[in-house]
Amino acid sequence: MATFTYGRVSTTEQSADNQRIEIEAAGHQVDFWFADTISGKTGATQRPQFAALLSQIRNGETLVVAKLDRLGRDAQDVCATVKLLASRKIAVIVLQLGKLDPTSPAGKMMLTMLAAVAEMERDLLVERTQAGLARAKNEGKTLGRPSKTTAEQRANIIAKYAAGESVSALARMFSVSRANILGVVKPS
Repeated sequence: MATFTYGRVSTTEQSADNQRIEIEAAGHQVDFWFADTISGKTGATQRPQFAALLSQIRNGETLVVAKLDRLGRDAQDVCATVKLLASRKIAVIVLQLGKLDPTSPAGKMMLTMLAAVAEMERDLLVERTQAGLARAKNEGKTLGRPSKTTAEQRANIIAKYAAGESVSALARMFSVSRANILGVVKPS
């Protein structure tokens, strides 16, 4: 029987390679490796590579993941994913949990508690991020991407647009996109 492994990262600046290395270092043979670059907010079965894994893995085989949150976006999703895998007699190994059978009654209880804690940590992270953004905004800091044009250029763009210059011509003139010009001349 084959061993399937799965990793997930949130951004393209990250790599799931460390998760694969961690799984191999724990002594698991990687017969099939699947990895998604997708937000943790996306349910497990909605992730393209996890869905591909589910279609390829056969009943009775093994799935190894480095961390519990790779199996779902929240406690409910993790439990649903493990239940789906258990219904197919697929053994699930979560390195983070050690030698715990997530399909046993004790394993299910631990899984539910740990998934709830992981969900709470994610919610707290979002809360802290929002609080930090609000504080920065209250301090007068400019949030978001830096403008591609200077204040002087924006005034020039507005004047030329008012004089009848087209959006496309202005975009070429200032080496920015049409959307950027429209944001200057028709702010929302």
